[in-house]
Amino acid sequence: MNIRAYRESDLSQIVSLFYETVHSVNKQDYSQEQLDAWAPKEEEALKLNTWRASLPQNITYVAEIDNIIVGFSDMTAEGHLDRLYVHKDYQGLGIASALVSKLELKAKELGLYEMDAEASITANPFFERRGYQLIAKQSVERKGVLLVNYRMSKKIM
Repeated sequence: MNIRAYRESDLSQIVSLFYETVHSVNKQDYSQEQLDAWAPKEEEALKLNTWRASLPQNITYVAEIDNIIVGFSDMTAEGHLDRLYVHKDYQGLGIASALVSKLELKAKELGLYEMDAEASITANPFFERRGYQLIAKQSVERKGVLLVNYRMSKKIM
């Protein structure tokens, strides 16, 4: 596995990976209505435009295996872990751990003392294993549908 900085040429693969992951991996914890609100297929073009702007502003890493993008993650300069997604066919291989470790190392280099994330029900156990502490259970509204997630943080210094 190779972890490298994000390039704009990665965008369409990353957006496809996001939709596929949400609609396959997260279906164990969310209803179809919730998945459709979280990652609506009809908004894929909009997602391309908004992520084209936000991914380069954040610290963004991509994981590759045999030149295939198998995961990505990003965080703000303030230490908010914004997105973490691993391809549905590459779950359980340590990709998420490698991406988050890279971001945590970068946060330390930036002199940050803490990172935070909003973890899905599916991702919550992963973050707990990495030492993130629950701050609050949240209900987030997307397209009129409520989704549960967890605000979590970790001291990194």
